[in-house]
Amino acid sequence: MSMSSTGRHTSDGATRRSAEFAALEAIRVTLDDNVTFVVRVLAQEDPIAPVVLILPAMAVKVKFYLPLAQTLHAAGLSVATCDLRAQGESLPSLHPRSKFGYRELLEVDFPAVVKAVRARFSHAPLYLLGHSLGGQLCMLYAASARDDVTGVCIIGAGSVYWKAFGPKRWEAFWKVQTIGLVARVRGYWPGGMLIGGAMAGGVMTDWARHSRTGRYQPYGTKRNYDQMLREMDVPVLAISLEHDVLVPRSNVDFLCTRIPAAKVTRWHVDGSSSVTHRNHFEWIKDSGVIGSAAASWIIHGYLPPVSP
Repeated sequence: MSMSSTGRHTSDGATRRSAEFAALEAIRVTLDDNVTFVVRVLAQEDPIAPVVLILPAMAVKVKFYLPLAQTLHAAGLSVATCDLRAQGESLPSLHPRSKFGYRELLEVDFPAVVKAVRARFSHAPLYLLGHSLGGQLCMLYAASARDDVTGVCIIGAGSVYWKAFGPKRWEAFWKVQTIGLVARVRGYWPGGMLIGGAMAGGVMTDWARHSRTGRYQPYGTKRNYDQMLREMDVPVLAISLEHDVLVPRSNVDFLCTRIPAAKVTRWHVDGSSSVTHRNHFEWIKDSGVIGSAAASWIIHGYLPPVSP
């Protein structure tokens, strides 16, 4: 009986979140190849309030971050959210013939989505907030388009260079390269082992290449992302989580070494904080703490005390 009640409660909560998310203001962005994104918006009345664009992790729908978006909004920020290509509300959905990787995400999708957010909030400074893959992409986009971005916040996002995993480096190497090989052969990653959901083959082979070499060399790009990262000078808030086995502290630290010109605020969330859920996904349950801290950094330029 208790299991049924718990399951029903969880289902009801997910249904409420989906309905609440679907009721938000929506801006549709359609590219020339008929790829469509839905930018969901929580706007402040003040037109110059900073706007935060939230980008999700691999195979995660952006509605997962609604509690974070609501916390940021309650703190006085405007918020926009958008799924990555072939995830969540974006169309078309993922299929084995999906031919895109990091280059398309960074050089086609992000500029179009940012342009739409800029049009909606034309007088507001823009901050990017990304989780996991979303955080990596936010950093890379900010490095390539510094005039578009005022600051970047990353949560559980780090370099997946295999040597950055420390004692787990050999395990990380074979798992990531296995995923990359399967994605190359099959044309997509079907999910399982590290990544629960399906992902586009090009994204995963770019991801695996970065893990092997430590360099960002998306297939087909003409840009030198590593050089742009070295020159990036926008402020960055980098958050790692004590129990995050997918993106350990060392990997976030390694990514921060790639941006020597940026002013980095580093927060490792451990037991001394009031955050009780400290793994790669469950931190969303502490959005009230993490979102409030991120909002303070955006508005005031520093983190508040976050101890119990």
